[in-house]
Amino acid sequence: MPQITINGKTVEITPGEMIIKAANRAGVDIPQYCYHDGLSVVASCRICLGEVWQPDAKTGQLAPLMGGKLLPTCQTAAQDGMVVYTDSPKAVANQKAVMEYLLINHPLDCPVCDQAGECYLQDYSYQYGRGVSRFEETKVKQPKKDLGPHVYLYADRCIMCTRCVRFTREVSGTAELLVAGRGNREEIDIFPGQALDNPLSGNVVDLCPVGALLDKDFLFAQRVWFLKSVPSIDGLTASGDNILIEHNDDTIYRVKPRVNMAVNKWWITDEVRHGWKFVHSPERLRQPGVRRYGVRADADWPGAVREAAEAIGAARGRHKGVAVVLSPMLSCEDAYELGSAVRAIEPTAILTLGPVPRQGQDQTFPPGRADGFKVWAEKAPNARGVGRVIEALGGDVRSFEDVVRVIDQGHMGAAVITGSYPSAWATPGLLGALGASGPGRVTAVVIDTLASALSERADVLLPSVTWAEKAGTFVSGRGMAQAFERAVSAVPGARAEGQVGLDLAHVARGLALPGPVFNAAQTRATMARVGGLEELVRGVVAASLPVEQTPDMEVVEL
Repeated sequence: MPQITINGKTVEITPGEMIIKAANRAGVDIPQYCYHDGLSVVASCRICLGEVWQPDAKTGQLAPLMGGKLLPTCQTAAQDGMVVYTDSPKAVANQKAVMEYLLINHPLDCPVCDQAGECYLQDYSYQYGRGVSRFEETKVKQPKKDLGPHVYLYADRCIMCTRCVRFTREVSGTAELLVAGRGNREEIDIFPGQALDNPLSGNVVDLCPVGALLDKDFLFAQRVWFLKSVPSIDGLTASGDNILIEHNDDTIYRVKPRVNMAVNKWWITDEVRHGWKFVHSPERLRQPGVRRYGVRADADWPGAVREAAEAIGAARGRHKGVAVVLSPMLSCEDAYELGSAVRAIEPTAILTLGPVPRQGQDQTFPPGRADGFKVWAEKAPNARGVGRVIEALGGDVRSFEDVVRVIDQGHMGAAVITGSYPSAWATPGLLGALGASGPGRVTAVVIDTLASALSERADVLLPSVTWAEKAGTFVSGRGMAQAFERAVSAVPGARAEGQVGLDLAHVARGLALPGPVFNAAQTRATMARVGGLEELVRGVVAASLPVEQTPDMEVVEL
């Protein structure tokens, strides 16, 4: 395989790829601002320049390319036998000059900048910059700009890498951003009357290597060095996008994309980026409840679970059926444990998949591109996974509409209904069926996260957790099964649906709580032995974090 040598390290290459891409893949540090694997190459920042030597076609001896002129490694194609230096005196002198130039008009506001701690300008200033500034003139002051519903521009911090402009033209295809002016008056701007308002707009904040483009939602919210990152999956739509949930003290502060070239590449939608707020909603359910004599009162978990198990068991004595509505917001493991538990109490229980919300039509960015970024209209992360679990559990499986109809007709004695949607989701038909009175009334066991009209109709109310508060597996609209990890602790009084299932099964055997603790990995091992679920479990892609970076400074114990 063709190879090149970069700063003394041998790196395998694919023909035609740029030197910097090969270096990034091999973990060789080359400073870079304007280059990004997902965008076109403009070679404008000039900090990646290096000395490039190439074997002579006739003699095979190394000779400096372009007569020894420094070349942009982001725009120079790698060829077999090349030797590249970005740590030579000549290259280092250029890096220092570029950093000095970029810092001429840059404000010294690192203490108040949200990018501090993850800023390339800070990092490269420390690694490649000078210790002092020779600039004595007045700095050019650029304005702050409100670009759209999610993004601010602090233009005086901008280094004109143009990543954001290229993104809106090449990835989103909406082209809201432009470069206005020239020289030291050059700045990023929007076209008059056209805000930066597309479904992918927040990605420009991730792309910005400095603190020029900022997320309004994260502005002055938290210092990044306090945040912990947990690998997760989009818990709102069928995209299966890989994300990082960043939190501190059990509070989520932001969601960022996690690179997965097979799914979302480097991007996520604004919906996924900002749609997690319901995790910390004041409407979260935190206390189990049981209805007695027409009034629901607070209960402890053992008492509420016991009431739920008794309601399921009593349905048979009343010659009534039991229905289980498994929400597409649940993980595969949650659906399996809860469905199995109810079936263990009442083997003839009907299983159904809950409503799968859709908003509009699927969109692709740029429009018309077969390989573009897809925004899913299906607003449920695991409809396919829960559907496969229901199919594997077998027995009486019906559509949601059919289950609502039999409840409304008075044929059901108990209904176990799960939600965990980010907003009110119960259909008018379901609410009407649960609101019936008289001898045909169904006992509703509701397992949900947010207070709603449905929770008001519950006879037994069991608070559940969101996907950010548990581990599990989602199967995306592409059919890919991906695992995710718990990011924050569950709100007090709430439990995962899988834990509810284990508790129900434990109580039904006449045992006292607490019982077994729900563990998604253990449940997956059990599912692997169930016919119809082996392939799903075998194909699960584990969540992983990027390679952890080591600090530049040596840390010693005092």
